[in-house]
Amino acid sequence: MIDALKQFFGTQLDTRSGSPVDEQQALKVATAALLIEASRADYRIDDTEQHAVLQGLRSRFGLEDAAIDAVLALARQEVDKSVSLYPFTRLINEHYSSEHKRRLIAMLWEVAFADGELDKYEDHYIRTVADLIHVSHSDFIRTKLQVAERLGVALPTGSRPQ
Repeated sequence: MIDALKQFFGTQLDTRSGSPVDEQQALKVATAALLIEASRADYRIDDTEQHAVLQGLRSRFGLEDAAIDAVLALARQEVDKSVSLYPFTRLINEHYSSEHKRRLIAMLWEVAFADGELDKYEDHYIRTVADLIHVSHSDFIRTKLQVAERLGVALPTGSRPQ
């Protein structure tokens, strides 16, 4: 399976073939790439954030561990050679509904909050992704507050809307 994914993604998330399998695989890698970037946003590699990436992929796509490892390996390669978020957010915009986009933002918050802290770079990164995938500011904030409450993360006073 890894060889087939590598062969497909050798074209940098190109979905021109139009195959539903190719598009689904590309979406998995794009989602994983955005989650990986969220885990790296504060310039620290944290095991709890890495675990949140795995859990997010497992719950969103119902993937087994071997499939998650393959998708993550490809996503890391794509992230390392990418100079922008556009290839990933383009796929999200083309294929995700508004509800799926909000769920992705929730997954990004889960990664950011996994270590019990919210770094300003994590917040900025998720805000950028939300803007790029056309998630409204009110949905961005609502999702942030819902995930923080669900995970029991206290937000700094200045980050809560009045």
